Amino acid sequence: MFSIDHLGIAVKSLAAAKAIYEKLGLTVSEEETVAQEQVRLVMVPVGESRLELLEATSENSAIAKFIAKRGEGLHHVCMKVPDLRAAVARLKQDGVRLVSDEIKTGAGGHQYVFVHPASTGGVLLELVQG
Repeated sequence: MFSIDHLGIAVKSLAAAKAIYEKLGLTVSEEETVAQEQVRLVMVPVGESRLELLEATSENSAIAKFIAKRGEGLHHVCMKVPDLRAAVARLKQDGVRLVSDEIKTGAGGHQYVFVHPASTGGVLLELVQG
């Protein structure tokens, strides 16, 4: 079944960004670093989904470049899919542009792939195994 896994939010400072959610009484996960994406992150569960707060660990990271160009804010939407490999194969077959053809492993050990905004009406879409 498809569902929204999380919304990725690019922030300049995790400490500053997570404070508002803690003040609302929400639980914020421990910080985690994903070296290959050059980010540090926390997850904030909200109902059946989560908010992923992303802070760059390098000025060359996608998050740093995003913030430099657009400022802080919504970076991507992440959907759970029942069969990630089949979804990627189907998208490739249909000529959908992916950020990378490779399925990667990220935060929490989740396998993921990003679909380029050029193929999604301007929204960076992350797909994870559900």
